[in-house]
Amino acid sequence: MTDKTVIVIGGGAAGMLACGRLKDRVKKVFLVEKNKLLGKKLRITGKGRCNITNIADTEEIMQHIPTNSKFLYSALYSFTNKDVISLLNYLGVATKVERGGRVFPESDLASDVAEALKRYALGKNVTLVTDSAISLILENSAIRGVRVASGKELDADSVIIATGGKSYPSTGSTGDGYRLAEEAGHTIVTPKPALIPIVTREKWVSELMGLSLKNVSLTFFNQKGKKVFSDFGEMLFTHFGISGPIVLSASSCIKNIENAKIVIDLKPALTTEQLDKRICRDFEKYNKKHLQNSLDKLLPKALIPVIIKIAGLESHKEVCSITKEERSALVEVIKNLTLTAKCTRPIEEAIVTSGGIKVSEINPSTMESKIISGLFFAGEVIDVDAYTGGYNLQIAFSTGFLAGENA
Repeated sequence: MTDKTVIVIGGGAAGMLACGRLKDRVKKVFLVEKNKLLGKKLRITGKGRCNITNIADTEEIMQHIPTNSKFLYSALYSFTNKDVISLLNYLGVATKVERGGRVFPESDLASDVAEALKRYALGKNVTLVTDSAISLILENSAIRGVRVASGKELDADSVIIATGGKSYPSTGSTGDGYRLAEEAGHTIVTPKPALIPIVTREKWVSELMGLSLKNVSLTFFNQKGKKVFSDFGEMLFTHFGISGPIVLSASSCIKNIENAKIVIDLKPALTTEQLDKRICRDFEKYNKKHLQNSLDKLLPKALIPVIIKIAGLESHKEVCSITKEERSALVEVIKNLTLTAKCTRPIEEAIVTSGGIKVSEINPSTMESKIISGLFFAGEVIDVDAYTGGYNLQIAFSTGFLAGENA
């Protein structure tokens, strides 16, 4: 144990991991958290179930991090997904693996994960300070402590900023860390929403509000027509546009989303020719039915009138009267249902924040500032973000570990 005092600002996933790593290795730890409840955002993540990490190997995890993945190489290898699972198991949280390699607590309770990390973070030499960090105390380009809202000055040899981003501000993520880092001389890459639902220009989406589609293909094209994202999985229609796992991941890939084209293939397992033959068989079977009543085996009921309208067909026309050209129009819409992105929802609704402290100003092997000696960073406050699937929490745990290890 060293004779050092360390301050951790932020009691989320990264901050609690850092505290747990520090508490048996330094003389004193102050955990500064403005919420009375530690892990407030963690407790609502994954719709209250907490997608802890993903069982993919580290190289594959890096492929799911579109922003500055190379910067995270040391962190992800220093504290892996297996380490996260082992730690939580040791803390009494049994885990399970679901579709796509996603890891959840067996209890399906995010609060179990938060409480376990709280126990890991706190100890005899850890003082919880329920207050807001107002400013860093610096001397000769080195950290000397933190000034909190109550007026107290906490002296320290090192400080870890793990305050999160700007998403879900009700949980305490209000961008405090960006301000603290900027005042210390760091560059902040403009924060913007990531993993965020998309608002579309087409109004017919509201007719499908609440409709969830599984096993569809989603492709995004930028304003110049270049394909920038494609994935297969689940999506959801909302009153304003689209959401769901593949939509959220897509939102993290496109720098300028306005007027991007979104193409949905409702039947990606079938080629155009195979889909046409399938529809022909259905038409033969229901040849006296109206078009709107002949597609129940192919599409969700709520989607049928919308597809027919976009294809420019008459819903009450008997299928025996449908021409080859009309059938081709129907196939075209099913294979290429097209939307136009208008914008994303506000950053306050984002699952994570893209942007933050510029990674070139942080030592990737230690998470220490290259500008201020003794200042470290962990988690979402850094300019890194990933797709859905447990990868963002893995980043928080890995960077929290590395900051705690070196602070």
